[in-house]
Amino acid sequence: MWQPCAEWNNMEKIDILSLNFSELEAEILAMGEKKFRAKQLFEWLHKKKVTEFSQCTNLSAQFIKALDEKFCLNNLKIKKRLVSSIDNTVKYLYELSDGERVETVLMSYAHGDSLCISTQVGCKMGCAFCASTKAGFVRNLTPAEMLLQIYATERDSGRAVESLVLMGIGEPLDNYDNVLKFLQLLSSPEGRNMSLRHVSLSTCGLVDKINELAELKLGLTLSLSLHAPTDEKRSAIMPINKKYCVAEVIAACKNYFEKTGRRISFEFSLIADVNDNRETAMELIKLLKPLSPCHVNLIPVNEIREGGFKKSPNVKSFQKFLTEGGLNATVRRTLGADISAACGQLRRDNI
Repeated sequence: MWQPCAEWNNMEKIDILSLNFSELEAEILAMGEKKFRAKQLFEWLHKKKVTEFSQCTNLSAQFIKALDEKFCLNNLKIKKRLVSSIDNTVKYLYELSDGERVETVLMSYAHGDSLCISTQVGCKMGCAFCASTKAGFVRNLTPAEMLLQIYATERDSGRAVESLVLMGIGEPLDNYDNVLKFLQLLSSPEGRNMSLRHVSLSTCGLVDKINELAELKLGLTLSLSLHAPTDEKRSAIMPINKKYCVAEVIAACKNYFEKTGRRISFEFSLIADVNDNRETAMELIKLLKPLSPCHVNLIPVNEIREGGFKKSPNVKSFQKFLTEGGLNATVRRTLGADISAACGQLRRDNI
C-alpha cells in the first residue's frame, strides 16, 4: 500500500521509495515513459541512494520535473550522532519527515558492519526492561523509512552495511505488512539485492504473525525475545505473554523451524534476582531442548534511566548450566553501552 508523504503542498504525492519495482514500473508507464526508465530510476534510488531526482543524471529535465510533481523522495535528518569510545559503535537519532524520531545503531564485527534498525516510532509491547516502550507508541514506520535508515547511515559513515537486524525501536511483526514490503525492497534484484539470510528479525512472540512468516519461507533468521521459561516469570516482565503463552510461542517457533529450516535464536536478558538462577536455567533447558538445534543468546540486561533492573552477576555460570544441559548458548558481546546503544536502550525521545 502506498504511503502519502508528509511534505506536500496540499496535494498527495506517492512515497516513491515504498514502491517495489513492478509498482514503480506501472507508474512510469502511466506517465507515458518507456519501460526501461523504471529500471534506471529504481537503480538511482536503491543502488546509488540519491536524495533528489535532479541527481539522476541520465534522466531528462522534463522527466525529472514530472517525477517531482508526482512523487516525493523523503530523507532522514541526523539530529544526533554518538560514537562509542569503546568499540566504534555509532548511534544515530534520526528525525522523520513528520518530526518524529527513531534510533539506529551501526555495529562493527569481524565479518563486517551490521545495522540495527527501528520498525516503529515507539512500541506497544511494554516489556519492563526495555527503554523503547517507555514513551509509548506513535505510529508504524513505512517501508521507505526503514530503507532510509540504511541509506542515510551508509552515506554518513562511508561504511557498507552487510547485515541487518530488526531489533531497534518497535515490534517488527506488529508492523507486519510494511516490514514485508521493506524486506521485498531490500532483496529486490533490481535494487540493493541483499540476501535475507543476512537479516535477523526479533520479535517478542506474536504467534499468528510468526506462523504467517513461516509460510513465506523468506530465509531470514527469527530471533525470539524469550527472557523467561515459564508463564509466571515471563508475564511478570513481558505483557505479551498474557496474550500468547510460552507454550504457544514455542510451538510457533517449532513450526517456523520446520517450515524454513532456519535455526531459531532465543534472546534471554539476564536480570539479577529475576531470571538468573540455576532453577531458571533448568527450566530453560527443559523448554528448549526439544527445539535443538537452536541457539540461546544470553544478554546481561542493559540498565535504563528508569531503573528497576540490574545486570546479573551470574552470566557465566548460567551459560555453563545451559551448555552442560545440551543447549548452544553464548553471551552476546555488548556494543555501544557507553552511548546507550545496546539492546533495550533505544528510545524515540532521546534529546
